[in-house]
Amino acid sequence: MRNQILQAMLKKYKIIVVVFILTLLPAGCMVGPKYTRPEEQKSDSFRNERNLDTLASVTNLKWFDLFNDDVLKDLIKKGLENNYDLKIAVSRIDQLRAELGYAKSDLFPAFQYGATINSNEKNFTPSNAGASMSWELDFWGKYRHERNAVQNELLATEEGRKVVLSEIVTNIAFAYFQMRNLDDQLEITKQTLAAREKYYGIINERFTKGYISEVDKVQIEQQVAIAEAAIPNIQRQITFQENVLAVLTGQLPSDIPRGKSNTELRIVSEIPLSIPSSLLENRPDVKAAELRYKASNERIGVAQAMRFPSINLAAIAGFASADLSNLFLGSSYSQNASAGIAGPIFAFGKNKRRVEIYREQAEQFKYNYQKTYITAVSEVEQSIQDIRTYKEEWKARNRQVQAALINHKLSYERYDSGYVSYLEVLDVESKLFEAQLSLAQLSERQLSAMVQLYKALGGGWN
Repeated sequence: MRNQILQAMLKKYKIIVVVFILTLLPAGCMVGPKYTRPEEQKSDSFRNERNLDTLASVTNLKWFDLFNDDVLKDLIKKGLENNYDLKIAVSRIDQLRAELGYAKSDLFPAFQYGATINSNEKNFTPSNAGASMSWELDFWGKYRHERNAVQNELLATEEGRKVVLSEIVTNIAFAYFQMRNLDDQLEITKQTLAAREKYYGIINERFTKGYISEVDKVQIEQQVAIAEAAIPNIQRQITFQENVLAVLTGQLPSDIPRGKSNTELRIVSEIPLSIPSSLLENRPDVKAAELRYKASNERIGVAQAMRFPSINLAAIAGFASADLSNLFLGSSYSQNASAGIAGPIFAFGKNKRRVEIYREQAEQFKYNYQKTYITAVSEVEQSIQDIRTYKEEWKARNRQVQAALINHKLSYERYDSGYVSYLEVLDVESKLFEAQLSLAQLSERQLSAMVQLYKALGGGWN
């Protein structure tokens, strides 16, 4: 008796066994294009490609090892913990992880259960309790392509998180350098104001005694006012940078602590200025662009698979009886298995156009990847040139400041001795003031250029 029941069950489910064996066939049944990496404009256009050891030296250097200022490091740490853009990026990754699990579930059978209880035996719907299974076989790779697409999008979003993280670190560093530059400018302006006020007292006293004309008194008075007006302007800019840092670190506006000045702050590692173009493949935005192209390429396969018939399996087992008291008796039990096939015949080109739509979308992602790559090369080239030229400019500007300081001292001595008018003194002092401000700004730009190069090389993600 038991063998007869077993044979009957095997007969009913033999179709499931046959189709299940079909699912174990190689993935050669998957339709859709094979992924081919797009061509890139490589090293022959990369003017600074010489040192192949750069790859290890940059990728192994962490962001926190880049700076020698503990205050800046602490601000970066707060930014990585509290920044809302980063939290949004992490949430997107979690969302895509859930979508990946959702896409994977389509590869497996779906099981349901249900029950209906009727106390009236004359009811058209008898009492029943049972379970069912439905399964669309992924014979053409529709669900596998979709799974792969979502998986690549997840990886691209992870690279996107790194892009956001890199932006946070660099923006905090830039804002900090700019704030310290403004601090330097404020100190220079205060020193200039103090010197002008001191000399104003001397000139005013000479004017009172009739030794000099009112022209000299008015000119120095004007210079004092110029320096006084510059101070609140710089203070507003400092407050703005402090608020920028507060937002980047996820805090309410507050006073930002100071560490080293820009002249004291140094980029710890000397990043070589001879770069292999292959290093740019380490950049998270380049990786993300390629992964999005991969995902779009997989969706061409999804669209092509939808042009082929779908194979569906179904099975149901349970109890049904008009008499509720007899519901779970052996005579009330029934089971059934079925298989079906369905596919498109004619839809006025709709299915073909769907494939063409996804193919063009993939082309757009490919072009975006190629654009991202050459943009990365351009950013590295520009950063290298910025570092070289800022260094040369800083040396020249520093010599100018040293010469202007000596000229400033001599011009006052010549004025006190009556050899020159005060107009010459004002001209020399104005040039000294401008040169000192320019030198402070160049210190900030040198630091920012080094950070920009490190970011452009995709460092910190090994």
